[in-house]
Amino acid sequence: MRREVPGTVGLLTDAGDFTAMREYRSFVFDHHDEYPDYLHDVEGLLRSLAGQGLHTTVALFDPEEFADFCEENGLDPDTAETRTRFTAELAGNGAALPYTGQPIEELVPLLVDEAVRQATWEYATALLAEAGTCADCGEDIGHASFERAAAALRRLMAGAGPGRHHLVCSVPTEAEQLVAVLHAETGTDPEAPPRIDGRGGLDFVTVLAAGLALGGAGGLVLRTTTEDHRDRVHGWRLDRGRLSVLSAAAVFNAYCTDADTGEPIAPEPGVEYCPGYEVDGPGPHR
Repeated sequence: MRREVPGTVGLLTDAGDFTAMREYRSFVFDHHDEYPDYLHDVEGLLRSLAGQGLHTTVALFDPEEFADFCEENGLDPDTAETRTRFTAELAGNGAALPYTGQPIEELVPLLVDEAVRQATWEYATALLAEAGTCADCGEDIGHASFERAAAALRRLMAGAGPGRHHLVCSVPTEAEQLVAVLHAETGTDPEAPPRIDGRGGLDFVTVLAAGLALGGAGGLVLRTTTEDHRDRVHGWRLDRGRLSVLSAAAVFNAYCTDADTGEPIAPEPGVEYCPGYEVDGPGPHR
């Protein structure tokens, strides 16, 4: 029965978080005081659990969220029992990944990326919920934008043709820059749905929908890779709640300009810069 009980290990993903937790006297790892020692101990624990045939989830442990959790529930933060209770809740609500034997130096950035992905999705979802209703037709803007974004993704995949596809949608907001990345693959059968990695489709559609609902600036890039052909890059811009097609020259300029300095950079060899194609449905009515 022990082998059928899954477990969760909370992981501190940077030295600053480790230092914050060291303020608790009960937080001890074989008397090691350095973050690399802590990571070494965690990796040993994960390997030991895997060696026993146990399934383990690794969850990102955030000291600030832990302190808030303790305050809200009236718990003493300086006990292993409280940390265990918080870690158990992370398995269902926080950023978490299954441990599959990855080296700890690979697991940490993967977990950080998962936390960023989840935070992005939650913020984009909140923006859609707060979008309100159309002043002209009374339609729920968030729901309508999500439906338009889902339809746009279907058209993006249909127009991209067979190959491996890498899509990036970027939406600046007042609080932060929302970025969603989607990896997909389509075969030669036009009736077969694309294969999409994980929950990337939901994240991508949610961020794109937030961009449509906000009606501000943003951008979308699609890169397709096929055997024996040059990679193709297409581009669109978000403007006033619409996905507008970029010309081949605009796509080239975007790819061949340093985003930080604005200086031109050399074109990437083996890449064809192509115009976008129509993927958006009827415009919003507000």
